[in-house]
Amino acid sequence: MKQVPKLRKMQKSPPFQIHKNQHQSSVISHLSPVIRHLSSNSPIPRTFAAIMAHETYMLRCLQLAQLGAGATAPNPMVGAVLVHHDRIIGEGYHQVYGQAHAEVNCLDSVPEADRPLIPESTIYVSLEPCAHFGKTPPCADRIIAEGIRRVVIGTRDPFLEVNGKGIEKLQKAGIEVVTGVLEKECRGLNKRFFTFHEQKRPYIVLKWAQTANGYISGNGKERLLISNSTTQRLVHQWRSEEAVILVGTGTALLDDPALTNRFGGAQPVRAVVDLDLKLPGSLKLLDGSLPTLIFNSRKEEKSGNLNFLKVSGKNDLVHQILNHLYTLKKTSLLVEGGAALLGSFIQTGAWDEARVITNDSLVVEEGTMAPILTGAIRIPGPDWVGDRIEYFKNSQCYS
Repeated sequence: MKQVPKLRKMQKSPPFQIHKNQHQSSVISHLSPVIRHLSSNSPIPRTFAAIMAHETYMLRCLQLAQLGAGATAPNPMVGAVLVHHDRIIGEGYHQVYGQAHAEVNCLDSVPEADRPLIPESTIYVSLEPCAHFGKTPPCADRIIAEGIRRVVIGTRDPFLEVNGKGIEKLQKAGIEVVTGVLEKECRGLNKRFFTFHEQKRPYIVLKWAQTANGYISGNGKERLLISNSTTQRLVHQWRSEEAVILVGTGTALLDDPALTNRFGGAQPVRAVVDLDLKLPGSLKLLDGSLPTLIFNSRKEEKSGNLNFLKVSGKNDLVHQILNHLYTLKKTSLLVEGGAALLGSFIQTGAWDEARVITNDSLVVEEGTMAPILTGAIRIPGPDWVGDRIEYFKNSQCYS
């Protein structure tokens, strides 16, 4: 069983100001930054305790949702909690793409002795319940069938088949719906999903390792090992969290990477830019053992696990790659190099997040310089042992 990850502590909210009559219908004029985003047609919790309860149970939804990381794409990670008089009687999360959603797993987890309490309970869910038939029946229908009278939702689902339809269906059934609780956090957890549906492209993560003096590779024909074994395990975890991992022709030739996740978890789709189809079939990337995309200017065909996708050439190459990935419903992309390919994404502004690993004890005299990020904002990241890891986000929105 996966261990529930720790989430960062909530920031303290500004003090609440209640109108002088102190009646239950008083309007709270200064809500916390999160609750302030409640939609205009949603009932506003009337007490500080109610607001904090909403945020507390939604945090639990987010903790549960994270347990599905790497297994739900292209679906989002979603968590759900069923609460009866301040007691959690059921909880669940979307575990695997194509299988039961969070709400269903939550309701199915309720012990037999507590099942009569379901209609009197409130269900919290980090993303709007679906209202359409996909690989599973609509979650909104299940909530209605259970007789639940109140639903608290973290954020609206941007997927065209949902996008407010779940909320509308619940409200038409006479259910009280509260939306926008911890909305920023709920959107942040599924940044890949929201980017894909709102900006019509995958979420893009750039990653490279560099020496203390800023080189990404040496000058010889042998691979330069920069990051330590502990960091390499982290990189494989990153691979399991993304839909596609991409390298350029030079990196494929020099390093002959397998681009697999060797320490458990999901395997990303491998991808390489090989415009002239000059890479030898003996490379690990082209062994046909896993689904692999080859972006090239010669042909469009599929042969086993090898999918040759045609692009017109170097001009607007990044945009063409992203269009192919969107068509294939790939919600995220990890670009691992080399320097030229990373530079193309940076110059185009086509990146959301960058992770830079630096070995402060390694210096080389010559080689290929690491890319230089433009428009980058440093963001907090976890402490790491050995290598220094810096995290950045793009200050400009690429679409």
